[in-house]
Amino acid sequence: MYTTGVTSPQGVWWKPAHKSEKIWFTISFIWCLILFAMMPFWHFKGGQNPSGIRAKVNPADYQARVTQFIQDYRVGTENGIPVVAPPAGSDVYLLGQMWAWTPILQLEEGAEYTLHLSSIDLNHGFNLYPFNVNFQVVPGYDYGLRVTPTEAGDYRIVCNEFCGVGHHLMVGKVIVTESTDASGGDR
Repeated sequence: MYTTGVTSPQGVWWKPAHKSEKIWFTISFIWCLILFAMMPFWHFKGGQNPSGIRAKVNPADYQARVTQFIQDYRVGTENGIPVVAPPAGSDVYLLGQMWAWTPILQLEEGAEYTLHLSSIDLNHGFNLYPFNVNFQVVPGYDYGLRVTPTEAGDYRIVCNEFCGVGHHLMVGKVIVTESTDASGGDR
């Protein structure tokens, strides 16, 4: 027999819940409240949600900032992508677009930078491999993070948000060089 949503279903659904069901419902509800209360606690005390600088930005204006950044600090190219080496303490700009990260960043170990991330076309995911750094990069927003590279090496930036048929090609690069003191020798 077919029924509508207005017709009550047949069965015993209207009888009071059994004692064990009430206990499990109460435990589940309390656990949900604990998890809900932990979200703001971990945001402020846990340190896993970096609270960097966020601002709205016109994608064309951000692209102009990246172009100027590349002109000011370009030291070469790698596979047609500009390599930039900004001075310690500067603002560093990284642009996500189908299907590339521009430019390649060459940073100094132990120096602090403000890394700005944005996209000009689609949502992209920023994952700095092999570290646990993940961000959703959204067009129209500039995300600024204060970063201090602690270990020299070559690191990859992987887009972990599907952005089309060339998504698998969207791999960027960060080169961290060893720090040098004022006399030019290695630390």
